[in-house]
Amino acid sequence: LYSFFSFLQQRSPASTSGDEVNLGPSANPHARPTDFDFLAVIGKGTFGKVLLAKLKADNKFYAIKVLQKKVILKKKEQKNIMAERNVLLKSLTHPFLVGLHYSFQTPEKLYFVLDYVNGGELFFHLQRERCFSDAIGYLHSLNIVYRDLKPENILLDAQGHVVLTDFGLCKEGIEAESTTSTFCGTPEYLAPEVLRKQPYDRTVDWWCLGAVLYEMIYSLPPFYSRDISEMYDGILHKPLPLRPGKSEAVCSLLVGLLQKDQNRRLGAIADFLEIKNHVFFLPINWDDLYHKRITPPYNPNVKGPADTQHIDPEFTREMVPSSVSRTPEFNASTSSNNAFNGFSFVSNEDSFLTS
Repeated sequence: LYSFFSFLQQRSPASTSGDEVNLGPSANPHARPTDFDFLAVIGKGTFGKVLLAKLKADNKFYAIKVLQKKVILKKKEQKNIMAERNVLLKSLTHPFLVGLHYSFQTPEKLYFVLDYVNGGELFFHLQRERCFSDAIGYLHSLNIVYRDLKPENILLDAQGHVVLTDFGLCKEGIEAESTTSTFCGTPEYLAPEVLRKQPYDRTVDWWCLGAVLYEMIYSLPPFYSRDISEMYDGILHKPLPLRPGKSEAVCSLLVGLLQKDQNRRLGAIADFLEIKNHVFFLPINWDDLYHKRITPPYNPNVKGPADTQHIDPEFTREMVPSSVSRTPEFNASTSSNNAFNGFSFVSNEDSFLTS
């Protein structure tokens, strides 16, 4: 949990046919799917899959998120995809946020080339871990609200450090006094103000954090029920169930984070500083945490950079789709032109792509 809290702070394409995206001024894409060997499926979602891939040029391993343009456009989610890309760009320097190396596209697909974090999801390590928060604080310092904190989005790296991933529901431009009102998130971790469809602010992330911590301690999210209506009623109206046997400090932290009134919630006044200064975290040297000088309490015993032992077999059993390695040609006159303006990006450290 301590590590997690630390995070809470050109090849030119041919032109004959396909769906080109106006790339904007960010960078000229030199990457193509054929630059990679795609080895395994390691995750999937509404718009596509995440694949383990090896770059042929240097044999380095990456997680590549491959998204279908037509599905994104059909669901009118292009703004969220661009927001995810923008958050990844802003998060390049934080040790507990997954890193984006570059992004590129084909007429049919968008590609995020990300760090391969292979220590497994926190979801699978809940009984072994104890703590995680600076990463959310970091996003808030960039005026970004995360909105979808849950164990499935928290990964462990090869040493056991926490890495936050999946920024598809992030909302940019949320300053200290700003609010938003989009109903989004995962049912078990929704804050009361979101369920009430009221304007909400950064404190929505601190509720989600409290829900994840609660699950780490009690094995289920607070107010959990298979009946979603009953669960929502608990989130809105019932007192927080705290079973005996836990320290006063951890109970105080949970009560503060899971305060139904967002104006009284821990973090409502000074954001991450309030969480950081809570008695539960007094033993933590935050500078040591940020620089990974604190040994994580759990080592996932990763066997190498391509190890998939901690990836859900539900994913790794799938065949890698052959379409992900194809590079169809563009047609600049097609309807999705400009839909993902500025998507492609090449980081300085990956300048070999432009040589």
